[in-house]
Amino acid sequence: MHKPSSLRWRLLWNLALLLVLLMLASGMSAYWNGREAADTAYDRTLLASARTIAAGLTQVDGTLSANVPYVALDTFAYDSAGRIYYQVNDIDQKLISGYENLPGPPPGTPRTDDYPALARFYNAKYQGQEVRVVSLLKAVSEPNMNGMAEIRVAETDEARVSMARSLMADTLLRLGMLAIGALLLVWFAVSAALRPLDRLRKAVEERQPDDLRPLPLVEVQHEFGPLVSSLNHFTERLRGQFQRQAQFIADASHELRTPLAALKARLELGLRVEDPATWRSTLETAAQGTDRLTHLANQLLSLARIENGARAIAEGGAQLLDLSQLARELGMAMAPLAHARGVALALEADEPVWLRGEPTLLNELLSNLVDNALAHTPPGGNVILRVMAPAVLEVEDDGPGIPLDERDRVFERFYRRSQQGMGSGLGLAIVGEICRAHLAQISLHDGERAGLKVRVSFIAG
Repeated sequence: MHKPSSLRWRLLWNLALLLVLLMLASGMSAYWNGREAADTAYDRTLLASARTIAAGLTQVDGTLSANVPYVALDTFAYDSAGRIYYQVNDIDQKLISGYENLPGPPPGTPRTDDYPALARFYNAKYQGQEVRVVSLLKAVSEPNMNGMAEIRVAETDEARVSMARSLMADTLLRLGMLAIGALLLVWFAVSAALRPLDRLRKAVEERQPDDLRPLPLVEVQHEFGPLVSSLNHFTERLRGQFQRQAQFIADASHELRTPLAALKARLELGLRVEDPATWRSTLETAAQGTDRLTHLANQLLSLARIENGARAIAEGGAQLLDLSQLARELGMAMAPLAHARGVALALEADEPVWLRGEPTLLNELLSNLVDNALAHTPPGGNVILRVMAPAVLEVEDDGPGIPLDERDRVFERFYRRSQQGMGSGLGLAIVGEICRAHLAQISLHDGERAGLKVRVSFIAG
């Protein structure tokens, strides 16, 4: 399993990568800016040398000669990184002094506007070396000679490259020191920012397993507030889940203890006698008690399953269902039970009624409502299962009904009315929980024949 990387190191790595890219871009920019600055500085020196040589041009007997003073080339003596070449051509472009074959300006080379002179600067190659050349035109106006002489002065570019590299190195050094300082600052800043989370981690680790109090919000930065709030919300739901589990265990223990004790006492009493008729009566009573315990256990399990079903609905797992079809299938399944009890079970569902819900929970709701109605309807009575648009379910019986002052309490777990006999008190409680999971409204009303009518109004699909 891949180990997740450190937030601190990931941030530093990304920042270092960004700084390296910025340093490379800045280094290239510094190099070209340095080369431009070097060209500007050295071009001025080249032009000054060319002007000095131009000042030494003389005409004797119709012949142009060049007196190249040492000072014309002495300007570059301090820099031993490069070499200087010069060439002087007369008005007919004949060499009168200097080096041969020094390249002339390429066609279309513009005249410089930076200096008040007829000069052109260009790059060329001479004797296998890259050189920077200035071509200066000098006007010659004599009685027997009239035209433009050309003075070319070239310098190898080692000095210019050295100057540009020096500027680039200085820039990179400064940026490198700045980058190191920025990374150190980020390291300490992130460490300080993560310190509250470390305290929060220690606070969680030091808690007892049953301590589900909300985490403090005042000790973390604003950006971590939503995370802590989400954890507190999750803890709140977890605490509610634990409370419901504890309540369920307590209720189950309370409700199962008494009938199990009664069943055991009945069996022990039967074992003390030797009358076969008493044994049979004891076994019949034990079988009835076992049936009630099985029914109670099933209802307790139904309560436990409702939580999962409600979570599935909340997470978008509800299905589009036809309530009329569900009622029809349940009515057919419970028809034998109604016939055995002498009760007529009728279904009124003429058209499909669509809603979104969890089919298992809805079947549980229908089963509990119909079973409760059959249990309280005397033989010869009627139970009507009715489905109406837009999404309403009604179960009406001919039983004794429920007084108005008790109708709010019958949805409480294990609440038993005095007339309810040996029921578990969970049927309507389960119905109420399923209604809450489906955001449905349940209400109790008087039946048309003094019985009870249970109405459940769903949200139509």
